[in-house]
Amino acid sequence: MEINYEKIIEENRGVLLYFATNSCSVGEALEPKVRTLMSAKFPKIVFHFVDMNLLPEFSASKEVFVEPTVLVFIDGKEYLRKSRHIGVGELDAAIERLYALAFEE
Repeated sequence: MEINYEKIIEENRGVLLYFATNSCSVGEALEPKVRTLMSAKFPKIVFHFVDMNLLPEFSASKEVFVEPTVLVFIDGKEYLRKSRHIGVGELDAAIERLYALAFEE
C-alpha cells in the first residue's frame, strides 16, 4: 500500500518528512536520531521516512534532490528545509521555534 504523503501533510497539523535512501550511510545514521528527537521533544509533529528510490516523483515534486533532506510542514505549509549536512542540535533548535509557535498556547 502506497502512502499518500500529500494527504498526510494536509490532515496533520505538523509533519516532518525525512527523505533518504537505504544506500546512504549518512541518511541511515541520522534517521534514528531525528526519529528519537521528534518523539522525545516534538510529539505533535508526525514523522515519516520517504525513500527517494521508491518515490522519485514525489521527491522531485518537493524539490528534494539530495539526501538526507528534512522538510517540516505546519498547517500544510513548508516552514523548514535542511539538506545534506544536518546537525541534530541545529535541527532541534529550528524545530523548537516552530513548535512553540504552532503548538504551545
